[in-house]
Amino acid sequence: MSDHRLVARRFGGPEVIEAEPLADTPVAAGKVRVRHRAIGVNFIDTYHRTGLYPQPLPAPLGVEAAGVVEAIGAGVAGAMVGQRVVYMAAQPGAYATRADVDPAILVALPDTIDDETAAAVLLKGITVQTLVHGCARMEAGQTALVHAAAGGVGRLMVPWLAAIGVRVIAHAGSADKAAIARGLGADVALDCPYGELAAAVRAATDGRGVDVAFDGVGAASWEASLDSLRPRGLMVSFGNASGPVPPTSPLELTRRGSLFLTRPRAFDYVATRAEMDAAAADLFAMITSGKIAVEIGLRLPLDQAAEAHRALEGRRTTGSIVLLP
Repeated sequence: MSDHRLVARRFGGPEVIEAEPLADTPVAAGKVRVRHRAIGVNFIDTYHRTGLYPQPLPAPLGVEAAGVVEAIGAGVAGAMVGQRVVYMAAQPGAYATRADVDPAILVALPDTIDDETAAAVLLKGITVQTLVHGCARMEAGQTALVHAAAGGVGRLMVPWLAAIGVRVIAHAGSADKAAIARGLGADVALDCPYGELAAAVRAATDGRGVDVAFDGVGAASWEASLDSLRPRGLMVSFGNASGPVPPTSPLELTRRGSLFLTRPRAFDYVATRAEMDAAAADLFAMITSGKIAVEIGLRLPLDQAAEAHRALEGRRTTGSIVLLP
């Protein structure tokens, strides 16, 4: 098939994903055309597909990809044809053989990072960097609860926290996944039901609770996360893998000990070129130093994106999923 992209023509399950051709037009002024070599799959893609995060139909999908600059539009400076780049975008459209993007979101790739690794890690890695440092401002000696510790974000967050001296209590959906989290550097790895989690966390912290709960699961883990925090602890809710969190009164935070709650978005922490470059440099340094490893659990052709979504939503993978054009 010639150049094309994948879209959702209606909101729904993976079956709504369809291909449509891309017009053979010159790159627009102010844009850079990137020929994709690898495309990252993230849970936010399923939110765009289902309409949880609504957008006009047909809805483009995908928010990160790595590739090579193929053409440069008028008025663009600083990008070179043939340059290897990776990007994450607030507006979807990366499920495609190529894309015209704002050069401001491009990150130059060092030779030490290959295309598949870059596409697999940028959004999740920048998310971890901004959650750990920009949002929670974690320090050595603190304790954190990490949900879905063997998933795409968890596999980066657990070793990242461990590398900076944070005691990690990991939670995963099975004993096998808990064992993976332990191997990643978690001090405690749990796979108990959510209803038993807070008690297990308190047992592991001498009754104190954790300083921060990093929760990308959403509805299913919400109460357990709040109940696992110490007084004045921080709840970082950053995802909805099990569905949106329920409406909550601020009095629930008071009742549990004057808790703090935030719902961060990575893009707000890398809103400037300098912030993005610094976060990406931090991420690439963690990878090249061996402090974190990027595992790609599933590679599929671009046109099998629906199967990638089924695997992701069915929790049938560990690590990241990459689509190959």
